[in-house]
Amino acid sequence: MTQQLTPVRRHPAQQVEPLMRRLVGGILRRRREEQGRTLRDVAESALVSVAYLSEVERGRKEASSEVLVAVCRALGMRLVDLVGAAHAELAQADGRVVVDLTARTRDDLAVLSSTPDRERATGSHLSATAEPAGQVLLLAA
Repeated sequence: MTQQLTPVRRHPAQQVEPLMRRLVGGILRRRREEQGRTLRDVAESALVSVAYLSEVERGRKEASSEVLVAVCRALGMRLVDLVGAAHAELAQADGRVVVDLTARTRDDLAVLSSTPDRERATGSHLSATAEPAGQVLLLAA
């Protein structure tokens, strides 16, 4: 009597999903730094403490929706902009191409894609390219 062996099925390596608080915090920090503003300036505008905003930016605190709206307003953005940026970064991490349909003119149309060199240099997952390829996700206002 021979025993039949059942092959062990190995699940393909699944990509680890980032924590939402780290993703959101990184987006807020990049936006603040792009504007050349300090933590203190943004915290005062948003009516939150500097320490708390720092923790949110570093992904250590999970901010409430009220705090996110206040920080977004202080940065001149809306919650939809924050969610859209988070969506684009998650899509990029999944190897998808994101086309920004919020561009005002055809010349401003950006096809966002991930490039390892840009990620290393800027910490950002997004860069503009001329042509979409593969799966395409559209961002609209």
